[in-house]
Amino acid sequence: MLEILANSFPQLMEGLKTTIGLTVLSLILGTLFGIFLAVIRIYGKFPLPYFIIFYEKVFRGIPLIVIFFLLYFGLSLQIGLDIDPFSAAILGLGLRSAAYQAQIFRSSINSIPEGQMIAARSLGMSKLSSIRYIILPQMLRLSVPGWSNEFTIVLKDTSIAFSIGVIELMRQGRYIYVNNPDFVLHVLLVIGLIYFILVISANKGLSYLEKKYKMSGFEVGVER
Repeated sequence: MLEILANSFPQLMEGLKTTIGLTVLSLILGTLFGIFLAVIRIYGKFPLPYFIIFYEKVFRGIPLIVIFFLLYFGLSLQIGLDIDPFSAAILGLGLRSAAYQAQIFRSSINSIPEGQMIAARSLGMSKLSSIRYIILPQMLRLSVPGWSNEFTIVLKDTSIAFSIGVIELMRQGRYIYVNNPDFVLHVLLVIGLIYFILVISANKGLSYLEKKYKMSGFEVGVER
């Protein structure tokens, strides 16, 4: 058993690299788009906030595997848009994550006293500059706890990319135990341990950031 696991280790590491790549790229997409959605929902003019609400409800209400199938099989096979499984997985994870991250960022913005925006505008700053230099830096610091949880969710959800053919950690594990059917449980336990180590390590690092950049004295204000 140990010999099989040792020989399979390079394969698992290749899958792990893909899993980490999916996580990082999806979170970048989700974070950037999530910030945009949160800002538009709070400060955008009618009817833009309602489009954001609709987007959030749709992507939070559809299972991730269905989103993957829609993006990969729907766009590739039905519409003819050439998209590979890895790109479809990043897009699906990123768009779904953005719907959740928008909620995190919106709550963080709402916890910043509204008087700060009023003060910035009274000093002659434009609305866009006030958001960029006053609101967003504080929002990012306040959103670390919620974002940490989203990081963990996206990391674990990369395993669902297995369903559209992405050769990540779970699929590499499948290749191994299909050739060694007597060791299915052992291979899956190793994969589970790898995910566990990744999650714990990430949580430790993000917990350190949360403590380092914690902003005391802020409480959730009135929604706007």
